[in-house]
Amino acid sequence: MGANGKGGRFMTTRWSVVLAAGGSDRPAAREALATLCGQYWHPLYAFIRRGGSSPEQAEDLTQAFLVHLLEREAIQSVDPAKGKFRSFLLASLKNFLSDQRSREAAAKRGGGVAPVSLDADEAEGRYRLEPAHDLTPERIFERQWALTVIEQAITRLRERYARAGKQQHFDALRIFLSGEKRPVPYAEIARQLGMTELAVKVSVHRLRKRFRDSLREEIAQTVSDSEEIGAELQALYAALEG
Repeated sequence: MGANGKGGRFMTTRWSVVLAAGGSDRPAAREALATLCGQYWHPLYAFIRRGGSSPEQAEDLTQAFLVHLLEREAIQSVDPAKGKFRSFLLASLKNFLSDQRSREAAAKRGGGVAPVSLDADEAEGRYRLEPAHDLTPERIFERQWALTVIEQAITRLRERYARAGKQQHFDALRIFLSGEKRPVPYAEIARQLGMTELAVKVSVHRLRKRFRDSLREEIAQTVSDSEEIGAELQALYAALEG
């Protein structure tokens, strides 16, 4: 079932579960929020780094923010008007950093409790790939958000191919999701997979369609209404062009 569900009904997603919790502290909402935070903390780290923090400070602040966000009060204060998880996350981070200016970030790490596992080396490596010129922290956040959405969509799609016993096919064809017109000759992939060139072309066409569907499903996890998916897709492409 797609992001819109049968008959155009918007399916239950992680973010919609959080919003539906309202003022309560339902376990499902906490779990959904924790999952989203675990998937989308890279943009937070990049935002903090571009704001002038060192890698160590950015790691501490990111972890401290996630501890803060996953506390009981954070879920109860989620505003349904903030329909996009991306918007909610950035606004919450800005408020948190403002409150933290005069405090030691390391002291707010929840007594050693890490609600989300952070790979600091990976985060810093991804951040260093960003251009060093005058992109604002907000623009860096948007770019990292877009890249994370794509990464999650590809991971979701690869798992589906693996369950169907076609992981080797996915790994060989994944390069055609790069956006380049023809990254490698079809004949080369055909020899690698023992297929005809025509079969490879058909497989690439199917893969690209499934990736678009997977991308929409991933975006659907972070919005509260199916009508926002198209706008989020446009924002994603715009962020990558910057």
